[in-house]
Amino acid sequence: MHPIPRRPAHRSVPHQSCVAGHFGELVQGRLGPRGPVVLITLPCRALAVRAVWQPGGGPGLWQGARPVLSRAQLLALHGAVRGGAPGGRLRILAGMVPGGGAGASTAALLAAMRAMARAPMSPRAEAALCLALEGASDPLMHPAPERILWAPRVGRVLAPLPPLPAFEVLGGFAGPGRRTDPVDMRFADVSDLVSAWRRGPGRAELAALASESARRNHALRGGPDPAVLGRIGPGLGALGVVAAHTGTALGLLFAPGTVPGGAQAALRAAGLKRIVRFKVGGEG
Repeated sequence: MHPIPRRPAHRSVPHQSCVAGHFGELVQGRLGPRGPVVLITLPCRALAVRAVWQPGGGPGLWQGARPVLSRAQLLALHGAVRGGAPGGRLRILAGMVPGGGAGASTAALLAAMRAMARAPMSPRAEAALCLALEGASDPLMHPAPERILWAPRVGRVLAPLPPLPAFEVLGGFAGPGRRTDPVDMRFADVSDLVSAWRRGPGRAELAALASESARRNHALRGGPDPAVLGRIGPGLGALGVVAAHTGTALGLLFAPGTVPGGAQAALRAAGLKRIVRFKVGGEG
């Protein structure tokens, strides 16, 4: 007789999710002097957060040397998406530094909830949960976040926007991270910039609108100065500047295929670190 083979011990399969971040905002500010804070984000596939969820055991959290989520956020998130189900271990691997203006916290929350959730959630439900856990949210739960006017303090789409023309972006980060304060409303009035954006202007005018948003908000709020790149951008053929309005990301906007050799060295010489280059907009 042959012995009855034993079944292998059951091992739960880890669940994974990856969510792309953004690289600052094309426009951010108040929609009128007393209006809500709004933004038009600049999605960046080159910067992303990956979450790996291993069900079973007590809840645990590993994030390496650059923590994004707190243990309290993990416990609240677990309770919201899994209810009374047993815990597990979550690994967060962020490709961007928290506080840099690249959407690390929202991307981490989205990646974690998608890895842990029993069933897919709608963008509206994901936004509500992000808002409850961090007080403000980037629109990264939407499939084309650059095509919506977003109210980050209430997690809501205010209006659709025209398609974004193709850009090539070259940028980096200036100094240590600056976390977003969800009650901070001290932003410049950008209602005129938003109105111009909604008319669907061409690439050069959009880059000029982004540059003006960065300039106005720096004059009011301080932080890394976009004028540093504004001075070297024309010599490199850049159309304008993009900045994180509550972080440290600064970059140049180029027409596709026009980034010259030596541009990365010029950004490093201007004091930027962790240089990133990516494409956005257009047909894909």
